[in-house]
Parts: sequence; C-alpha cells; structure tokens
Amino acid sequence: MAQLRVRGVVARAPGREALLEEVLVDDPGPDEVRLRLLAAGVCHSDLHVVNGAMGDSFPWLLGHEGCGEIESVGEGVDPARVGERVIVFWRAPCHSCRYCRRGLLELCSNVQTPGPRLHGAAGETLTPVLRAGTFVTHTVIAAGQAVPVAPDIPAEVACLIGCGVATGVGSAVHTAPVRAGDRVAVIGCGAVGLSVVQGARLAGATSIVAVDLRSGKLEWARRMGATATVDGSREDVVARVRELSGGFGVDHCFDVVGIPATLRQAIECCDDAGTAMLVGVPPGDAQMAFPTSLLWNNRRGIRASWYGNCFGPRDFALLADWYRNGTLDLDSLVSRKIALEQVNEAFAIMAGGDELRSVIVF
Repeated sequence: MAQLRVRGVVARAPGREALLEEVLVDDPGPDEVRLRLLAAGVCHSDLHVVNGAMGDSFPWLLGHEGCGEIESVGEGVDPARVGERVIVFWRAPCHSCRYCRRGLLELCSNVQTPGPRLHGAAGETLTPVLRAGTFVTHTVIAAGQAVPVAPDIPAEVACLIGCGVATGVGSAVHTAPVRAGDRVAVIGCGAVGLSVVQGARLAGATSIVAVDLRSGKLEWARRMGATATVDGSREDVVARVRELSGGFGVDHCFDVVGIPATLRQAIECCDDAGTAMLVGVPPGDAQMAFPTSLLWNNRRGIRASWYGNCFGPRDFALLADWYRNGTLDLDSLVSRKIALEQVNEAFAIMAGGDELRSVIVF
C-alpha cells in the first residue's frame, strides 16, 4: 500500500467556492479502512460547512454521505473485509463512553474518528466533514464507520441511507417516536423531510401534513405518504396545519428547515402535549423567543433529532430491506447524478430549493 494522489472537493475559507483539488490519501492506520467511493450525496450540511456554519476547521474535505468499497485495511481489521461494499456511518459509537456503557449507542459522546490521513497537495491536513470526507475518489474512515450493504442496493441509493434517509426516517421512528394513530406535520420537504414523511407513514401515523414553499416537493410528499399538504408561500402554515388536524394541532411537528421561524411554527402547530422536533441544522448564531406558556400551559415540548438517533449496524440493513421490498421510495430522492466537478453547481441548485438530492457517481 502507498499514499494515493486523487481528486477531491476542498473548502478552504468560509463563504468561498469549494475547489476540486489534488488530495493525498494515506494508508489506513490501526482499526481504519480505506474506501474507493462509488457514490456520494450532496447534503445541505456540506453547504453549511462551506458557509462556515459548521465550525472553522478549514480546510475541509467535503462530503459525508457515501457508499464505497473497502480497498485496504489497517492493523486490527479483518483482511477479509477488502472488497466489501459499505455505507459510511459517521457516528460510529466508541462502545466505552457513559452512553455506550448504558446501551445508548446512538447517543455516543466519543464517536470513532479516523486519524489525519487526508492532506492537500502541500501536505497540510484536511478535515473530513463529519469524519467522512466523501467528495473524493478515496477516503479513510474508522472501521466501525464502514457498515456493510448488499451489492444489489444501487450505490446512489445506498449513500443516501447513510445520512439523509437515516436522519429522516429515524427522526420519526426512533427520536419522536411516532406511534400508530398519531398526527404528524413535516415542515420542509427536501430529501430529509420526505424521509420523515415516509418514516411517519411506516410508523402508522394516520395524518401526515407536509409543508413546503415548492409545489413540486409537496407533490412528492403526497406520493410518499402525506395525507395533506400546505403551501407555505400562500397559506398560513400554523392555521392550516391545525385545521387539517381536527382543529387541535398535531402530536409531532418536525422542523426540517432549522431556522427560528420554522421552529416557532412547529411549536405552534402542536396539539396540547405535542412535540416540536428540530431536525434541520440551525445557523450557529440563531436565537428565538416565544411565550413559555406554550410549554407550560399547553404542555408542548421541543426535542432535537441528531442523525435520527440511528445506529448504522441496526438501521442501515433495515432501510435497505424496506427499499428492496418497495416500502421505502429512495429512487425518487435522487434528482440528478453528477460528476465530482459539478459539486458547486449542485450547491447552487440546492440553495434555490429546486431539487431533492444530487448524487456524485464515481
């Protein structure tokens, strides 16, 4: 094995366009694997990184939704894993922290992190987004981050399971959790929001109200299980959601946008004892104010869903099975298949809100 010279998309300063650059990829260290990427989803979190909203660990190697094949392994990893197709799991638990010791692996406070194996052409260390760095032909991750997936699952679908789909479906079935008969609203119907819609359907929600500013996304939401839709560009979101929920509001309202205005809407869309679920990543400096009587008098709550409380070895295979048997529509989430050179174009389209997911196919 030897250091590889490959191409990857690097963000070097907040607010500046990411660049396709030469990237040097080291051999995997102990308990690590090196992947050859097959596909990588362009997630909104990567755009947050470019804009400086996910920390200042520049230069960043972008990308965290990925599917690839294990090309080589480090010390302590079974050599038989070479050639295995895997999904990147960016919150692989340590199995020893205070949460892991209690069996709460999805809440691990010390997730597995690969060593500094990725470098720019001048030798500087690159920070892989969410310990992954998948906008590159090859990357190095911790062995526990590489979750096997059957080769009959297309790589462009498998990569989405690793973040957007797991986050959305998991928010409904794990974090909330939605129960049979519950009433649900989802604000923001991109790839993650549509995964929440599908998760709520799978969990047995009887009413699923989808909210978005784009009519095309609302149509997709109906196809994936929404029982009603609200066009936030023309309608009073709170009034309409409450009307569609029998006049009382919903049991769970998922804010997949992640800004103060939509979180406030989510709180107000809830019935008494309902819960607003923050799924979207909020800006780092965002603040909001609301009457605390909504919490006390109306017994409403606010929760945050981080990665849908998913645990890759448990959830990825299940999501793949649901896709395989037609229960979960993931093909429709792939708006476009693109080349690595088109990432900035994908960011521009994403910012305009006109598509679900661009997927890099290597």
